[in-house]
Amino acid sequence: MKNSRVRSLTMAAIMGCVAFILQFFSFNIPFLSPFASFDFSALPEIIGGFILGPIGAIEIILIKLGLILVFKGTTSMFTGELQNLILSCAYVLPAILYYRKHRTKNGAIKGIVLGTILSVVLAVFTNMYLIFPAYIYLYGMNWNQILSMFSAINPAIGTKVGIVMFSVIPFNLISRITTSFLTFLLYKKISKPIKHFIQE
Repeated sequence: MKNSRVRSLTMAAIMGCVAFILQFFSFNIPFLSPFASFDFSALPEIIGGFILGPIGAIEIILIKLGLILVFKGTTSMFTGELQNLILSCAYVLPAILYYRKHRTKNGAIKGIVLGTILSVVLAVFTNMYLIFPAYIYLYGMNWNQILSMFSAINPAIGTKVGIVMFSVIPFNLISRITTSFLTFLLYKKISKPIKHFIQE
């Protein structure tokens, strides 16, 4: 049992490192946001969580964020990292907990849908009341400047409601749906060697 726990911690550390590395391969979606960038760091979090459980998922997320702070630091007074923690947990934990009670493919799908909805809803609040206020404070900006940056990439985004409807919600939906799709493609191939390593 002790050996299995050590192996689980080792695997969580490896997957946390993978999530950290994947953050470097990020790219912008220009018509959605002048700020946010898309990456695949949630992929090892959700796959690792399905294998290692909710505690393992949290360990992966915390290791990723710890590495980000050590090697990249923060440019947002830790608000970006806090948002990352909140949204990552909101996405992976409902999926994992639901799947643990309904261990079928359908249960995994419903869990991921639940996590996607919760993380998108929370993204609205974290962006509007955490991230954008942090940018305004740190860079001496105001809401009109934020809105003008968004309207420059998409004329439909001219108000705070526009940011939510045409930027925050679609960006996070695309991110979660893409990650969920890749999870279903890769899970079986990745989970077998990981489970073998843990139970060896």
